[in-house]
Amino acid sequence: MVPGGDLGSLAAVVAAVTACMAYARFAARRLRPGLPRLAALLPVLAVLPLPPLAFRALHPRAISAFFLAWVAEFRLLLLASGQGPLHPSLPLPAFAAVATLPVTLRDPRAARRPGLGLAESAAMAALLAAVVSLYRHQERMHRYALLALYSVHVYLALELVLAAAAAAARATLGLDLEPQFDRPYLSASLRDFWGRRWNLSVSALLRQCVFRPVRARLGAPAGVLAAFAVSGLMHEAMFSYITLRPPTGEAAAFFALHGACAVAEEWWAARGRWPRPPRALATPLTLAFVGVTGFWLFFPPITRPGADKQAIAESEAMVAFLRDAAGRAAASARSVLFGRS
Repeated sequence: MVPGGDLGSLAAVVAAVTACMAYARFAARRLRPGLPRLAALLPVLAVLPLPPLAFRALHPRAISAFFLAWVAEFRLLLLASGQGPLHPSLPLPAFAAVATLPVTLRDPRAARRPGLGLAESAAMAALLAAVVSLYRHQERMHRYALLALYSVHVYLALELVLAAAAAAARATLGLDLEPQFDRPYLSASLRDFWGRRWNLSVSALLRQCVFRPVRARLGAPAGVLAAFAVSGLMHEAMFSYITLRPPTGEAAAFFALHGACAVAEEWWAARGRWPRPPRALATPLTLAFVGVTGFWLFFPPITRPGADKQAIAESEAMVAFLRDAAGRAAASARSVLFGRS
């Protein structure tokens, strides 16, 4: 839900992004990959981080910042170098969708993986509403219990927002899109969590933009560290959009720590001198490490300035709006049914 004051901002943002994508497609069709195409795309790269600041509400500002200041920037940089998934031959609506949404065009030769189904989406939406309803008791919660709720909230919200973006692109443009998550709660290692289960579209972008070029020059460990470092910097930018405050460096430290631990995991596995823990033990250890380090470094930049309180208030307003809308729809349906009978 976009607050009434932000509806005009939404229209302006959509118009600005559409104009940027039309120009980017026009320039890319007429210039070869390399420095000339990059130079032509620089104005778009400079403009795209600005529209999210038009929103006063936290959720549309954060979501649009992720779409425009992260996904679109990386996709356009890949386009400048002649790499996919963005291609100037795409029709403008498809070009804009692939450029700005956290989705990836699938290889038609690859096996199709089902996205988030309607029943799954409904269950996750109900669970998210239950989590939001618990916030009314936050004053009586232990700090770590509240942060655990935030962790579940972040996962469910990302899953639903990205699945909705994918479904909209699939329904309107007929694109075959990758699912965004693969049950991260089953991760048996940090490499499994970050590389194969959590936010797959971002993992693919970092792998293509950062990991592979660095690995080709400096080796795989350097590529992993570089990918985590860039992810940390981008999260610092996302947190600045959320809080409207300067970066604190804590998100960068969080991802630097996880990158170093992922490299250590790889070193441990390559040596093969020690037995790997069974999945029944590895999964809770992995999730505990992600949770504890998240409580320490990831959430404080958001909770310290009170952005979590604004997010909770907006979430409660969203749940109340949807509950009232569902009640009105049910009342109208009963009126129609009883009126006919």
